[in-house]
Amino acid sequence: MMMNADSRVAGPDLAGYDLAGYDWDRIADALDAEGWAMLPRLLDADQADAVAALYDRPDGFRSHVVMARHGFGKGEYRYFAYPLPDPVAALRAGLYPRLAPIANAWHARMGMATRFPADHAAYLDACHAAGQRRPTPLLLRYGPGDHNCLHQDLYGEAVFPLQAAVLLSAPRAEFTGGDFVLTEQRPRMQSRVEVVPLEKGDAVIFAVNARPRRGSRGDYRVALRHGVGTVRSGRRHTLGIIFHDAA
Repeated sequence: MMMNADSRVAGPDLAGYDLAGYDWDRIADALDAEGWAMLPRLLDADQADAVAALYDRPDGFRSHVVMARHGFGKGEYRYFAYPLPDPVAALRAGLYPRLAPIANAWHARMGMATRFPADHAAYLDACHAAGQRRPTPLLLRYGPGDHNCLHQDLYGEAVFPLQAAVLLSAPRAEFTGGDFVLTEQRPRMQSRVEVVPLEKGDAVIFAVNARPRRGSRGDYRVALRHGVGTVRSGRRHTLGIIFHDAA
């Protein structure tokens, strides 16, 4: 039976994280300019460890994916089931209303008709009405030699154009390698690559698929993909927050 998307189960305490403390005008400007923006220290080290520890719980997930079986790379991830644990539900519901105005502006600039409601629950209602009812937030785990091929997180016709990833492990201390990578394909040009300098607890907001880019003749669309480079040592955990549900 489908659980209410707004329901929650107990999870790590996120007391002290403050989305209102970020400069959302600056974040919007960065997203417009680059297609991604950082939220430094979204979680502290203890919070990041507690979210990563959810991976080994025996329940709370709807599926487990081993990447090599599907040609996605190497490593594994688990999609959360509804009801989402408190920290995941809180971050998803808290980030969405700050990103919806940016998403609507992007769609207007790209000539796309879809507009997004201010409230995430209302947007999920639209996803579910379109047959996209499976939750998409996930935890990813990588070990030595693992990587994630460049991809886009598209799960049906309903697509919210922004998503978030939170690094839950400390580079150089808990793992080496494993850089988060974004590529941008511009028309009639070679791809541009960005390595996002994440530290433990940092989040990156980035384009799921297409974003507008300002040109000499107005706006045009560019396509982005994201992935993770090869982990050389240790273990790397990431929380992925996708705002549309899956078919």
